[in-house]
Amino acid sequence: MQNHFDLFQLPQQFKIDAGALDAAYHEVQNRVHPDKFVSATDAEKRVAMQWATRANEAYQTLRDSLKRAAYLCELHGIDLQTESNTSMPTAFLMQQMEWREALEDARAAKDVSALNRIDAELRTVRKDQVARIGSALDGGDFTQAALGVRQLMFLEKFGHEIGDAFAVLEA
Repeated sequence: MQNHFDLFQLPQQFKIDAGALDAAYHEVQNRVHPDKFVSATDAEKRVAMQWATRANEAYQTLRDSLKRAAYLCELHGIDLQTESNTSMPTAFLMQQMEWREALEDARAAKDVSALNRIDAELRTVRKDQVARIGSALDGGDFTQAALGVRQLMFLEKFGHEIGDAFAVLEA
């Protein structure tokens, strides 16, 4: 079966040309869009719908750095073990604890500027983490990339918690 990169005729790597991805996605969608199969048989309509669905899924995976990194790990036989492997480096866990305490303090004090500082720091760390994952993936170190992906999942979750805290304060 064709992988997502093959579907869009893109190199199988983390660093991706977003413009090329968008153009390839639209090209595939134009070929398989259900509107082009109005007078087709039911079987042809079903196949077109399956291809359109697959193209949407592939596009959503490749345009999101976390999903793309996880997908590349899986393509190279690396099980991310997101449910069973929760071990993380001590420094990473300590940072998580510090951020959670700071988030709770900011929530309790209804301190928007403190939330902004935590959010800005998280964005910087996330950007650096994505760059490290990309280097590991494109350098062929899929085991290191998998650890980075698991850490990025923690960062993403914490980012959602910050967003929730902003929403509560702005309500």
